[in-house]
Amino acid sequence: MYVPAPPAQPTPALAPAGFASSELSLGAPIVGYARSELRVSSTNLNVLDGHAASVAGALRPDLPGRMVTLQAFGRNGWGTIARALTGTSGRFRLRYAVRHTGSQLVRLRFAGDTFHLGSSRRLGRLNVYRAVEASWYGGGGGLACGGSLTTATMGVANRTLPCGTLVTLRYNGRTVRVPVIDRGPYVGSREFDLTEATKLALGFGDTGIVWSTG
Repeated sequence: MYVPAPPAQPTPALAPAGFASSELSLGAPIVGYARSELRVSSTNLNVLDGHAASVAGALRPDLPGRMVTLQAFGRNGWGTIARALTGTSGRFRLRYAVRHTGSQLVRLRFAGDTFHLGSSRRLGRLNVYRAVEASWYGGGGGLACGGSLTTATMGVANRTLPCGTLVTLRYNGRTVRVPVIDRGPYVGSREFDLTEATKLALGFGDTGIVWSTG
């Protein structure tokens, strides 16, 4: 006796090799990355040689146990000069014992982790000074490095630093960054002669001690 075969059932479509079925992936978790933010509560970036610069703040959103670095910009780009782990509520405090005078751009950096994007924050300049004796001079006339001296000329005279060298000076909380434009002074142990405009910008007197990165 002849028994007809049952009708063939449709074969389910197979996903191409190397790809998961869209139906199977609907329930898979999708991993996202949250933003991070570096907040600064205090800084001490103007220090005398041999003292410590410091930066305090917090990594948001309240991320404890993460590495935050203080980086300085040099000839080879950004390099780490200090690091610290965040504590409770993401708080951190970085300290850097400075060893030589100079001025560098600095920033904070968090590299990111499995769930958070990295972030950075510019802090301005880290200025490392030494205390030097200074005076000021005015009037007109030519400058040893070229040009003429006027009441609006910003700069300093120094006996040995190359012409054009940028020097950051600090006095009573005021800071200026000016070039070497002349030679002098030649009185006692004074190292810098400030132009009249530089003297006024700093609120400097006739003679005294200023902080200098040069």
